[in-house]
Amino acid sequence: MDLINALTQQYMKPELPPMNVGDTVRVTVRIKEGNRERNQAFEGTLIAKKHGGINETITVRRISYGVGCEKVFPVHSPTIVSVDTVRKGKVRRAKLYYLRDRVGKAAKVREKL
Repeated sequence: MDLINALTQQYMKPELPPMNVGDTVRVTVRIKEGNRERNQAFEGTLIAKKHGGINETITVRRISYGVGCEKVFPVHSPTIVSVDTVRKGKVRRAKLYYLRDRVGKAAKVREKL
């Protein structure tokens, strides 16, 4: 078990900000289009965190043009440039899957002061 941790430790990102479920986060992803590379931001509510260590993933949900869009990001992937916390959310659950059924103001998460 220590051998696996030692091998994966070098690929993990050390400078991750503290982020919790309910926070609004901006994930910047490196996108390759043909021979060009660019960075694209995806901002939304963090509705789930799964696994741990090198396999850690976060699920970010946002509403664009009235349609809900969710993306699952592997946190320690080399294509992830940065993860920034925009605002803190006050929630009482570990997974916010109930937001999928909500529309408009009902889908908002209160801000932690």
